[in-house]
Amino acid sequence: MTAETTMEKKTHEVTRAEPVRQGFTYVPPVDIVELPEELVLMADVPGACPQDIDIKYEKGLLTLQAKVAPRQQGKTEFLVREYGVGDYFRSFEVGEGIDADKIEASVQQGVLTLRLPKSAAAKPRKIAVRGA
Repeated sequence: MTAETTMEKKTHEVTRAEPVRQGFTYVPPVDIVELPEELVLMADVPGACPQDIDIKYEKGLLTLQAKVAPRQQGKTEFLVREYGVGDYFRSFEVGEGIDADKIEASVQQGVLTLRLPKSAAAKPRKIAVRGA
């Protein structure tokens, strides 16, 4: 990635679920791809509905939060319980080369996709070479 379009994890993040209030908060795994025109971030957020996902970009900090409703309402006695259900949280420091006004987000089949377009100054340019 170029210096202007870097994304870095916040150093205070955890890599496992943490108990918070009534449930758990998970750090979703992500893939980040740099393309000539944009950065594309894909995060696993199974169980999160579009209306329950909150994405904020402020002062170079990109924050993803998603609320997930419990699968079972009330008190349930599980015979086996291996599948964790909880909310998601993750944040990244984003370089100045992103056009924040054009960030787009979509979610499909439990995968959140963020498109972070590069600003004109951060895009690679082809320089024409003239003969003498």
